[in-house]
Amino acid sequence: MADDAVEPSEPPQARLARKINLLLDLYETRGTGPLSYREVSEAMAQYGTPLSRSRWAYMRSGDSSLAMDQDLLQNLATFFGVDRRYLLDDSTELPELVEAQLKLLKSMREARVRNFAARQLQDLSPETLSRLRDVIDTHVRSDDEES
Repeated sequence: MADDAVEPSEPPQARLARKINLLLDLYETRGTGPLSYREVSEAMAQYGTPLSRSRWAYMRSGDSSLAMDQDLLQNLATFFGVDRRYLLDDSTELPELVEAQLKLLKSMREARVRNFAARQLQDLSPETLSRLRDVIDTHVRSDDEES
């Protein structure tokens, strides 16, 4: 995906932070709302790799080498339901499940925007609404072709 291009000089901690934050975004597509630190911490404690609030903050921001604990990364991958190599490897390749969930998340966000726009634009003429829809659809198609 074009949005996932990585600068060659990007430190491993920054790549890891991007991956973790992506998994957190995708977690919301399950309809359970945002994932709290407490939920992640409790799960990691059950897996035998306790996670402090500060370490979690470092992992999400990419600010520390403390984020690179291999056992913790394996357990986080298990928790999020992705192949452990996604967090352990330095590659930028997205696992199939993450790729599919990203597409779902994008569709859900687009639908939310359309619903919001429909509510806000209800006083516009049908012709104006039709032109707006055409512009949006053209933009969405061009984004899909780039992906």
